Amino acid sequence: MSSEFISVFMFATMMMLLMTGQRVFGVIGFVGTAAALWLWGEGAFEIPFNASFQVLNWYPLITVPFFIFMGYMMSESGVASNLYRMFHVWFGPISGGLALGTIGLMVLISCINGLSVAGMAIGATIALPELRRRGYDKVMVTGVIQAGSSLGILIPPSVVLVLYAMIARQPVLQLWLAGVFPGLLMAAIFAIYIYVRCRLNPALGPALPEAERAKITWGEKISLLREGIIPLAIFGLMMGMFLTGVTSLVESSAVGALLTVFAAIIERKLTWEVMENSLRNTLTVTCMFMWIILAALCFSAVYDGLGAVKAIENLLVKTWAFDPWTILILMLISFIVMGAFLDDTAMLVIVAPLYIPLIVKMGFNPIWFGVLYTVTCQIAYITPPFGYNLFLMRAMAPPDITLADIYRSIVPFFFLMVLSLIILIVFPQITLWLPEQYVGK
Repeated sequence: MSSEFISVFMFATMMMLLMTGQRVFGVIGFVGTAAALWLWGEGAFEIPFNASFQVLNWYPLITVPFFIFMGYMMSESGVASNLYRMFHVWFGPISGGLALGTIGLMVLISCINGLSVAGMAIGATIALPELRRRGYDKVMVTGVIQAGSSLGILIPPSVVLVLYAMIARQPVLQLWLAGVFPGLLMAAIFAIYIYVRCRLNPALGPALPEAERAKITWGEKISLLREGIIPLAIFGLMMGMFLTGVTSLVESSAVGALLTVFAAIIERKLTWEVMENSLRNTLTVTCMFMWIILAALCFSAVYDGLGAVKAIENLLVKTWAFDPWTILILMLISFIVMGAFLDDTAMLVIVAPLYIPLIVKMGFNPIWFGVLYTVTCQIAYITPPFGYNLFLMRAMAPPDITLADIYRSIVPFFFLMVLSLIILIVFPQITLWLPEQYVGK
């Protein structure tokens, strides 16, 4: 049997098992191990087993629980509630202002979390009830929260970019810097869309009533700005120590986690319950990450043994004779399609080892490709049938927001994300300018 046929068979088997509702890591690990035993016999069991031990040497993975903890501590301690109050006061007088403030909140949460799950939790539990109480259209705001929370995997300190850096053997800092402007660009596109749509139809996002605005003094407005300074200060200190070489990547993440605890103490909101919930949620999400990575490493080890990287290169470049740009577009489309069924971590560990060598050989910048990959993950997060954020929103939303509402809500944001992806493809310097400036210094 050819490598191409075996590859297709493995993916088809994996997709069929995933549709039965089995856990992602169980399916991926089982298919990889079973394929190794089927192809090479009993001794081949050591291939996936030994591959899983790579995790022990991936020290940047230690940053994952610290960044996750930061987001949950912000949410559980109520610091995020204060942030939303700040955006509520400053953006409330504008039509759609609270939705714009929600996007701003998501950007700040992204700066200290690196995942979308914390943004979804904060948006669904804090922003969504307030937006609904203010008369905002439920379909629009549901989409705002899902799309806004996806910024967490693009804006540094993105955990997805940390994992990509390890697999692609690229500097984490350059990837983080590369994600800054694309993340802000996407947030700006979301904000422009919300503002224009609410200006055309104010009923979708009514402004804060004049009577309520009159009760808020300028002194209160200024004092609320302090709430926005806390997460920015944490992010700035954490990144500043890393950029200047005072701390390593892992040490910087630990500093960030410690500063988030200090912020909760300063706000007098650190209790045993807050700490317990934050640690419990951190452990749950971190273990999920680790199991998926272990299983995906087993799967990709078998792929390597098959020579799948060379097979894909021969198929695309020699057999089909595609040009580099066509191959790049096909790769990104495949990420979006697979992301509708697979977790982004699993998808990255399975497919990236196949694509990245080909990307480098075709002359594309792997830093730029890493950001493009992350944007496709954001698109996949809101793509039916199994988009990650769709199910998170279904679990957290009130009963009157149906699954149909959730699916309808993401349609405009899907196209806005695709527009952002096209802009980043056409203008790669949006991604590469900042890391090039840093390397030049």
